[in-house]
Amino acid sequence: MDIIEAVEAILEYGETCDHCLGRFFGKRSFSLTNEERGRALRITRELAINEPHREPDHRSCWICGGEFYHVDAWAAKVVEAVQDLEFATFLVGTRVPPLVAESEEMVWSDLGLRDPEPLKAEMNREVGKAVSALTGKTADLKRPDIVVILDLAEETVEVQVNPVYFTGRYLKYERGIPQTHWDCRACRGAGCEKCNFTGKQYADSVEELIGRPVIEAFDAENAVLHGAGREDIDARMLGSGRPFVMEVEAPKKRSVDLAALQEEINRSADGRVAVHLTGWANRKMVQSLKSDKAHKKYRILVEIDGPVASDEFRAALDQLKGVTIRQRTPTRVSHRRADLVRERQVLDIGCTGRQDDGYWVEVVGEAGLYIKELISGDGGRTQPSLAQILGHTASVVSLDVVLVKTANEYGE
Repeated sequence: MDIIEAVEAILEYGETCDHCLGRFFGKRSFSLTNEERGRALRITRELAINEPHREPDHRSCWICGGEFYHVDAWAAKVVEAVQDLEFATFLVGTRVPPLVAESEEMVWSDLGLRDPEPLKAEMNREVGKAVSALTGKTADLKRPDIVVILDLAEETVEVQVNPVYFTGRYLKYERGIPQTHWDCRACRGAGCEKCNFTGKQYADSVEELIGRPVIEAFDAENAVLHGAGREDIDARMLGSGRPFVMEVEAPKKRSVDLAALQEEINRSADGRVAVHLTGWANRKMVQSLKSDKAHKKYRILVEIDGPVASDEFRAALDQLKGVTIRQRTPTRVSHRRADLVRERQVLDIGCTGRQDDGYWVEVVGEAGLYIKELISGDGGRTQPSLAQILGHTASVVSLDVVLVKTANEYGE
């Protein structure tokens, strides 16, 4: 079937606007708009069969119903919908009624057309150009600040605001604070007497102490903390801090001064948590942070049940240095983690001093090494352990994370 025969066949389906007629051959050339291409094809077909020219009734187009002649109205709806949002880039998407999609696909199939452009592709492009002209903003197909969806059936505009990400390191000075929000175990977040109807197991978290000023600064719906691992609730995070990326959900503002935000977070956290913000991030950096196996250095205070000389204690630690430890999921976390045996290496370990009847120990461990169980043995679930080597009960009285280094920082 040549192109004139194809045009003739398309017009036999019903009244067809120039936009839709041109779209059926949309990928054959790029010098014309679909409307221009459709008009040219219509006139060429009329000349070929010696038929007088007739302007189509675009409102009666059996495919789009004249939707392409409402582009300016759609653009105005978009501008109104995003007027309270700060953004530099955007993307337009279109939700096409099923009957419309089926109609054009039927024509493609019936006539064996190989070069059509879908209706939603042209709507996205044309409305996008109109919105850009009205706002001065730039369309971005890959990483837009916002996405607007045109719902042709409902005649509405839906706005999806993409997150903002920034990165930094946090320090936690107070024990008893989890890294992220925990729902109350009794009511699972619904709110009950046990949690004072907050729905939370703990009153605060590192995520919330950082997140509250963030939500206010960005006028956002929520802030989610993604950390390079996590310390125990009863452990402090000291030294240079733990790397994190903060995901700011549905922000109305995007150009926030990170230095001022850092100052406000540190002021409002009141010595419980502090941050050093290092720059803007993206979703890919979250994935990298989660997959990067960071090495960690711990400072712990160890108590031994029974008399153990300093030399004996240090010799026992030496037996753990460089050793691969087999650890079955600790009893204390077995209710929420799979029961597995993990192998992790003790990279370095040594005694740095004494405090009363306890010993200060510094440990550098491979990511995922359970430090408390390395000391206690966890009833034989961790082997070898300090308790096993000494032949005495051993326990961690206090634990601080003093260094978190990613694999890249180690040059791996």
